[in-house]
Amino acid sequence: MSNSVLIGVFDNGVLWWGLAACGVAQLSKLVIELVVHRRWNPRVLVETGGMPSSHSALLTGTTAALGWVQGFEGPLFALAAVLCFVVLYDASGVRRAAGLTAARVNEMGDNSMASAASSPKPLKENLGHTRLEVLIGALIGPLVALPGLVLAGSPLHLAQGLGWFTAVG
Repeated sequence: MSNSVLIGVFDNGVLWWGLAACGVAQLSKLVIELVVHRRWNPRVLVETGGMPSSHSALLTGTTAALGWVQGFEGPLFALAAVLCFVVLYDASGVRRAAGLTAARVNEMGDNSMASAASSPKPLKENLGHTRLEVLIGALIGPLVALPGLVLAGSPLHLAQGLGWFTAVG
């Protein structure tokens, strides 16, 4: 990979602020786990499902930042918005239904007379999100990405502003 490609990746504020929105949503799951359930459970940082939807934050943050940089009237923003809607719908619809189905299958296994040695591992139930979890994630995205993009810019601009990296070219 050439230096110009690497510099281009670090100069892509849309990408990094979308990822930052996802990270904020994922970290908030740990805070919610601590405050609401009063337990330390770092596994929530890598698990799917739960409040808020980090996929929603990732997509809405990236889409909003893309619109800010490229313009909200362009075809690239339209494509990002459509993909965003598909992910949001999938998170609260298809994936949630799959999780509810897994819960019912697991209940059937609990009620069976099968021996513990022959019973299969339970299916993962927390796959999707409620509409509220998707909505909160969808709000976190632009609330993190747009101020970050406008106030700090890309990681490359931030590093240059802090004197960690000199301008190239």
